[in-house]
Order: sequence, then C-alpha cells, then structure tokens
Amino acid sequence: MEATYNYKVVRQFAIMTVVWGIVGMLVGVIIAAQLIWPTLTEALGPLAPYLSYGRLRPLHTNAVIFAFGGSALFATSLYIVQRTCQTRLLSDGLAGFVFWGWQLVILLAAVTLPMGFTSSKEYAELEWPIDILITVVWVAYAVLFFGTIVMRKTKHIYVANWFFGAYIVTIALLHVVNNIELPIALSGGGWMKSYSAYSGVHDAMVQWWYGHNAVGFFLTTAFLGMMYYFIPKQAGRPIFSYRLSIVHFWALNFIYMWAGPHHLMYTALPDWAQSLGMVFSLMLLAPSWGGMMNGIMTLSGAWHKLRTDPILKFLITAMSFYGMSTFEGPMMSVKTVNALSHYTEWTIGHVHSGALGWVAMISIGSLYHLIPRLFGREEMYSTRLINVHFWWSTIGVVLYIAALWIAGVAQGLMWRATNADGTLTYSFAQSVNAMYPFYTIRLIGGTMFFAGMLLMAYNVWKTVAAGKAVNDARIPEAVAA
Repeated sequence: MEATYNYKVVRQFAIMTVVWGIVGMLVGVIIAAQLIWPTLTEALGPLAPYLSYGRLRPLHTNAVIFAFGGSALFATSLYIVQRTCQTRLLSDGLAGFVFWGWQLVILLAAVTLPMGFTSSKEYAELEWPIDILITVVWVAYAVLFFGTIVMRKTKHIYVANWFFGAYIVTIALLHVVNNIELPIALSGGGWMKSYSAYSGVHDAMVQWWYGHNAVGFFLTTAFLGMMYYFIPKQAGRPIFSYRLSIVHFWALNFIYMWAGPHHLMYTALPDWAQSLGMVFSLMLLAPSWGGMMNGIMTLSGAWHKLRTDPILKFLITAMSFYGMSTFEGPMMSVKTVNALSHYTEWTIGHVHSGALGWVAMISIGSLYHLIPRLFGREEMYSTRLINVHFWWSTIGVVLYIAALWIAGVAQGLMWRATNADGTLTYSFAQSVNAMYPFYTIRLIGGTMFFAGMLLMAYNVWKTVAAGKAVNDARIPEAVAA
C-alpha cells in the first residue's frame, strides 16, 4: 500500500479558517459600528450587556488572531511540514486531537468572553482551566509538528519549517509564563477563581513581553513560514535568496524578544527598559525589510504573472503591508513619536495594517492556493471572484488605516494643544467628537473587508461542492539528498 499524506486535518483547519474569519470580522464590524452608534445593541434587551463594546472587543481580538489566524497557521504548517519533509504526519490521532482541541478552546472563549470571564491579570474567573487546555493542545501540536520533522525523508529542513518551529516553541513559552496564576482555592476561595502571579510594573512588563512577542511570533514569524512556501509555489520560482532567509530567521527571532517595552513608554517602567525596547525595535527594521524583499524579489523574472494571477496579488500585497507595518512599528517606538501616537487611533490603524494587510491577506492567498489541492481541483471555482475579493480587501484596508492614521494624529495633537495660560485647548469630549467622520470611514473599510470574506466563503463552497476530498495524495518514494 502506497504511503499518503494526511490531508484530512489540513482540510478541517482550512475550512474553519474561513468560518472563523467571517465570525471574527463580523464582530469587528459590529464594534466599529458601536463606536458611531453606542446604543446599537440596546434594543436586544437582556442580551445587550453581553454584546456591549467592552465584551465584544476582546472576543473580536481572540476570534481574529487565534481562531482565524490560528486555524490558518495549523492548516498551512501541517500541510507544509508534510510536503517539505515528504512524510505523513506523526500521528493521525494526535492530528485529530489538535483540531478538535483547538476548536473547543475557541468555543470556550466565544462563550466566556461575552460573559465577562477574562484574565484581567489582577483577578480572573473561569480562565485558568482554559489556559491549561490551551497548553495541552499546544504541546500536542508541537509533538505532532516536530515528530513529523524527525520522521522526514529529506535530509534538509526547509526554511518555512524553521519559522513554524520557532513560533511553536516561543508561543508555548509566552503562554505559560504570562498565564501563571494562583487558584484562590489554595487559600480557601473557589476553584474557578485565580490571581495573577505578578503585580504592578512587573505584571505590565510580563504582559507586554507576552503581547509584543505574540505579535512577533504568532502574527509575524509564523506567517512568514507561509510566505516562504506559498510565494515560491504560486510564482513557480525559487525563493530569491535562501541564504537571506536564514539570516532573516535568526536576526528576527533574536531581536523580537527584546522589543516589548516600547508599549510602556512614559509609564512606571524604568527608563532604561523603555530605551532598550526602543533600540531593539529600531533594529527590527533590518531583518523585517530583508524578509520582505526576499519575498517580493522572488517574482524576479515572473512579474508579468501579477497581471493574471489574483492569488499572487494577495501574497505580494501582503508582503508590501508587512514591509509598511514593520517600518511603522519601529518608528512609533521612538519616544518622541510615541508621545504623539500612543493611546490614539493611530495605534489601532497600525495594528490593522498588520492584521488585515499582512496576516489576513497572506492567509487568504495561501488558502486560495491550498484549497483546490485538498479537494482534487486544479483551481478555485472562480478566478474572477478572487480578483474581486482582492480589490475589495485592498481598498477596504487602505480606507481603514488611512482614516485611523489621520484620526490618530488629530487626536494626539488635540490632546497636547494648550492655551497661552497653560490650560487645555480642547476637552476630551471634543476630541472624541472629532473622531466620528474617521470612525465612519473605518466602518466602510472594515465592512468591505468582511464582504470579501463572504465572497471567499462562496467561492470555497462552490469549489468544495464540485470537488472530492483528496485522501490518496502519494508521498514520493525516491527523494534526492
């Protein structure tokens, strides 16, 4: 009997990526609308408190990052590690556990967050058992991924797997350290309640060591693993510089670990720590742009394909947003710039240029490449719909971030404006009132991006309906050293 790849778990995660993308972005559209119409959900009566901005905002963040982004990473990493190592996943049973375990984590978050059960760091309810479940599922994922690499038929470990491996190890470390909690039951309280193991400025530093490295590894390093596989595959060209990809890997992973303090400028954090975060953030420019150019220059000799291949448009545009976001981030970490930008809508615009422009678009492009191969099709049901999706998404994200850039600068300038006698020129209420036109443009842009996800879901559904699940993809017998 011929050895075959395990495409079942890849299919499961790929489909759920689309599902959770719709859910997460729908919640994003709702909370964007709530900033314009604060009483939007009040008509829902008893449900209104559970659908308030304060409850839905963390749900949106978790759904987009861990449900949509996480499912995309599971799908692509478990596909890429098999194809590049030319071996089946270590264990089908473990693969099934990882899929269903992760979906359970997401569902628990979707229920507990609107109910107000969150890890507030000072005091949490119902969260530490979920944190333990996440740890168990993540360890299973690590065993599955690294076990498959150990079983590989190829001598070489392709660079995409280096990036996926770094993100798996680092996220495990970040999650465990940041979520160390003391159940109150140990001191006579309830089993479902706990306190953070940290306090004060130490808690803040651990939180942003976790927070920025979650961006650095979950939302950057991991998705670069996608880039290093799917751009060469879709372009039909080898990666521009394999040597540069290794330099990119080591430089990025070393420097990122130190950048977290730039989220705590002008706070109680010691000044030396703030400066350290700023310096390492500026150093990040080099490996980030090196990686961006490596991805984009892979199209050398194949630029003409961008005219007719909308999947390649998604992938290359994602790299452009990656380059822009990784320039903007270090600039915003400079103390004088941070004094203007921090706590304003500019930061939200920056986050979404990375989240929508980079993470979502590289994921969407990768899935458009992947899904036909999982269902025995040569291509997606409609290339024209992919092209429409691309333009809706691109115009949507540009509207979104441009509006919030302008809003953020205006906000920062209004907050610091003073009269001749030293009193504030504008009240806080006036600065909020000035935001409404920009909130409206942001809602339009976000709605366009969400509509693109609905278009993708239709295209995926038609592709799946016309195809047949592939469970017999043969693993090559002869492997070159």
